[in-house]
Amino acid sequence: MKTIEYFKLQAKNLHKDFKTQKPYFDSSLGDNLFEYSPKFFDVDALVTDFEIHENHFTLMNAQHIIARLGGFEKWTVLLKANPEALELSKLLFDNMHKISIEEWDMYISGEQDEKGFLFDDEFKLDIFKAVFADVDGHQSGYDYRLAKRDKPSIENQKIKPMEKKSTIKITTLPLGEKDHKEFIEVADRKFEHTLQSIEHAHPELVRKLWNPEQYIEEVIKADMLPIDRDYALSLVEAFIINNIIDLATEADKESITIN
Repeated sequence: MKTIEYFKLQAKNLHKDFKTQKPYFDSSLGDNLFEYSPKFFDVDALVTDFEIHENHFTLMNAQHIIARLGGFEKWTVLLKANPEALELSKLLFDNMHKISIEEWDMYISGEQDEKGFLFDDEFKLDIFKAVFADVDGHQSGYDYRLAKRDKPSIENQKIKPMEKKSTIKITTLPLGEKDHKEFIEVADRKFEHTLQSIEHAHPELVRKLWNPEQYIEEVIKADMLPIDRDYALSLVEAFIINNIIDLATEADKESITIN
């Protein structure tokens, strides 16, 4: 399903939820209110947080809310967005349980201020994938989707095979020879993949500046011990984009000096 069609479906689902609206009189407030029987979204929370006018909620209104949940100012901006911005928007929508739009805006703004330049949509997309979409453990304040908040039934839990979890822990630093070798291989592989994806103007300079041993020491620190080995590897992959941003900035400065 194309991203635009995906958002259109979400807007239709939200509109359907609003159409379950039933008026009732709240004697404690002395006012007429509405109640809902939604299937897709927490309508009451959306009404409060987005100050929605409940009396005349149209499909156009639903589209506007969905666009906001995807990080766009309004629906027409979403429709005109480039592919990278749309993909990022879908990831923001699908991962609202990990990070809210406000938290993402603050995060990316802070990164841009620290690095001293504005990121394009493709760069933002790479950062989101590396730091949030592909990494568990993040949790935002609220998820407006009902289905994502439902817990599996007891029957499903019984028939679902138990996921095998890692029990290997890293308890001391520096890493042992075997772990050190694997962590370096993972870091090098992720570095090269990420560097190619951002298509930096001076990749050879960035590669020259890359120091996997130093990077791993910066990510895995003594105060984090003991730490699950697989989780530590995921951190090495997740935060490599931040290191590449620093190296890319330094490479840009070097290229200016050389030229």
